[in-house]
Amino acid sequence: MVGNVPVGGDAPIAVQSMTNTDTCDVDATVEQIRTLEKVGVDIVRVSVPTMAAADAFKAIRAEVQVPVIADIHFDYKIALKVLESGVDCLRINPGNIGREERVRAVIESAKDKNVPLRIGVNAGSLGKELLRKYKEPNADALVESALRQIDILDSYDFQDFKVSMKASEIFMTVEAYRKLAPQIEQPLHLGITEAGGLRSGTVKSSIGLGLLLMDGIGDTIRISLAADPVEEVRVGFDILKSLNLRKKGVNLVACPSCSRQNFDVIATVNELESRLEDITTPVHVSVVGCIVNGPGEAKIADVGLTGATPVNMSYINGKTSHKISNVNLVDELEAMVRAKVADIEAESESDNPAQKKTGTD
Repeated sequence: MVGNVPVGGDAPIAVQSMTNTDTCDVDATVEQIRTLEKVGVDIVRVSVPTMAAADAFKAIRAEVQVPVIADIHFDYKIALKVLESGVDCLRINPGNIGREERVRAVIESAKDKNVPLRIGVNAGSLGKELLRKYKEPNADALVESALRQIDILDSYDFQDFKVSMKASEIFMTVEAYRKLAPQIEQPLHLGITEAGGLRSGTVKSSIGLGLLLMDGIGDTIRISLAADPVEEVRVGFDILKSLNLRKKGVNLVACPSCSRQNFDVIATVNELESRLEDITTPVHVSVVGCIVNGPGEAKIADVGLTGATPVNMSYINGKTSHKISNVNLVDELEAMVRAKVADIEAESESDNPAQKKTGTD
């Protein structure tokens, strides 16, 4: 459990992101976390590099609802301090904490407070001994590094942890996870680290994480983008939705458009996506510019639109609803989607009156 979020087993795969504000700027960090909460993030990680940041972390944690992981390296005193601040999980590398008594102090405090740990292995920060042995970062070096850290936790009978082994190279990352997964029972946190900008990083992450998730490997994911952390969350959920592993928010099917289109598909879809970003309830929407594939896609959607001459046709629950002209097209589509979402939420609440629909799955 990371706060109130279950990780591993049959739990939904959690989507994480990380703040990129100055942690000592409490207001900015809280604002960013709340923005991530609005787009549905499950867990947020915050870097805590100094004692001053540890003081700020306590104030940050008190202001947000989502579970928060503290990312800590080198200084065990920082780890001990945030453990007193209500942290939900620690991301550490036991190998860089220092002497054995320091590692023991962190582990015993985490155990006492029932706080899980994440062992984070990165290709860019492997130990000198491993680099001498393997000459350069590779999958075997990542796995050996992880197993060494696991051995440290095992020696103190600490089993409440998850493991990540990240590289910016897709195939190294995939190979490492495939080698480690059969060897441990603990959850695995996935990511292609330093994946790149919004477009290239999304492509790399989709390929790498997609390969692993299709193997049944992975319990939490973080899409590491040189972009707004909000985009990391959106891409993460889009990957999971594409693999039918999570259902959250709008699943928008849209054609790439061609000369058969009877309205501007690209402009319509871009505008519609931006307007519906606040929706977390699962809803399937189809927007297709002509009657070749439009009716078929609309018949399996909650809300559908098919371009036609002279007037487009809308669909609700797979059945034709009414004709829509190109005038105020996006306004009408948005209204239809929001009405459908309201119906879905009302139905869910009637089925589970004690539990309000959150749209997380």
